[in-house]
Amino acid sequence: MSFENLNLIKPLQTALANEGYTIPTPIQKQAIPVILERKDLLGCAQTGTGKTAAFAIPILQILSQEREPGKSKRTIKALIITPTRELAVQVGESFSAYGKHTGLRNTVVYGGVSQYTQTDKLRQGVDILIATPGRLLDLINQNYINLSHIKILVLDEADRMLDMGFIIDVKKILEKLPEKKQSLFFSATMPPEIVRLSNKILNDPVKIEIAPETKTVEAIKQAVYFVARPDKKKLLIHILKNENVSSALVFTRTKRGADIVSRYLNDAKINTDAIHGNKSQGARQRALNNFKSQRTRVLVATDIAARGIDIEKLSHVFNFDIPDFSELYIHRIGRTGRAGLSGVALSFCDAEERYYLREINRLIKIPIPIIEDHPYKLNDDGIERTEDRDTKMFSRKSGAGKRSGSFRFSGNKKKRWERRPKSIKRKD
Repeated sequence: MSFENLNLIKPLQTALANEGYTIPTPIQKQAIPVILERKDLLGCAQTGTGKTAAFAIPILQILSQEREPGKSKRTIKALIITPTRELAVQVGESFSAYGKHTGLRNTVVYGGVSQYTQTDKLRQGVDILIATPGRLLDLINQNYINLSHIKILVLDEADRMLDMGFIIDVKKILEKLPEKKQSLFFSATMPPEIVRLSNKILNDPVKIEIAPETKTVEAIKQAVYFVARPDKKKLLIHILKNENVSSALVFTRTKRGADIVSRYLNDAKINTDAIHGNKSQGARQRALNNFKSQRTRVLVATDIAARGIDIEKLSHVFNFDIPDFSELYIHRIGRTGRAGLSGVALSFCDAEERYYLREINRLIKIPIPIIEDHPYKLNDDGIERTEDRDTKMFSRKSGAGKRSGSFRFSGNKKKRWERRPKSIKRKD
């Protein structure tokens, strides 16, 4: 099936052809006809599956066909709520690209920057608004935004809204919307609170679920290095300086970790930027633009800040910290090896992260190859010495010999006990 088979209007077909789109992805193929039929939708699909186009294209067609010629004042007819500024900007760019021949206007509002440019565009009138929850509520309270004319609502990355504590804000926004509207919910996962929220808002929705890829892209070469935590930064520099790495996205678990790694690489004369929730919007956008234009070779990011970021021709992904959820591994490495290109995904695993690595191997069904020939190899017994660790398992404050976390029997002949790390709560 091609986009031509989806009964799209000519302006959209022209824009899609200009963007090089010919074949819709599974989520686009299933969602576009449903939305065009004006039905509510509950979609479960990972970032990177093309879901932005899955809702942007039909929204543009609906609003274009219902547009009243000659009407002077534009009112907001479609609202898209996203959890992060970067995702909001990218969704806005998608609407602009697909809708360039429709005559519809869109704008993006988000926090972390002055509101004046945003309010100026709102005064001029827009048809489609893409917003993060905090700034949207703020501008509603200042009477810059009126949601009474909304015909279509999109809640994008709903599970991230929950993770980032935005659900209360989202509920406040929903109370200000007309009762009669078309609602579209998209989420990579469906935790109970998201399901309860969708049950309250959606009216007899069509459910579309695009199963997450448990088999990683064949074009991606994967490998893991066993390395002590203090040596991870040294190993990263060693690889960046001695191997052919044209561009690298480095994932850390925390914002502070992203800053530390970025500073360490810059000290080693490797052009690097960091992107996370504590950075101002201007700094985040500059870092992303520098990386996309290849002025910066390395971008260090947390999972939440990188959500929805699409980077073409990315050669390497580094898991500086092994993700504590197996599905995140697939999501991270899927940012390379796109559009038929090859890619490399390298993971650094310290002693306390081996449990996470086993869970990833279990998910992808094939053990990730181990690279043993490197200058910072972990001790043969797989245990980091206490004096070498940044974070010690044993602490005098907690009492000598006490351990945190849970333990389980490994089942080997030596009867070694191994530590199952506590799930680390991300704050971004």
